[in-house]
Amino acid sequence: LYLGILYSTEAHKVYGFVTNTKIKFIIIVESSNTTLRDNEIRQMFRKLHIAYTNLLSNPFYIPGASIDSKKFFSLVDSLMAPSASLAS
Repeated sequence: LYLGILYSTEAHKVYGFVTNTKIKFIIIVESSNTTLRDNEIRQMFRKLHIAYTNLLSNPFYIPGASIDSKKFFSLVDSLMAPSASLAS
């Protein structure tokens, strides 16, 4: 399900992930961030996929509606925070 690097420029690297149900996730990191390894990107995608699956399992979520789950966004923020701080 992990696609690896989809596109790389001098400024950014774009990684991709596709689920069995054709849901696509993209993570973009700065190219200068050399501390993130491929395995760590995979783990970020895994955690993001689990959080998305939990969101869809919520009986109050309407598929296709915008996501407004505080729990989902806090997980996304926690995934991105280490990358942002390492890039600085």
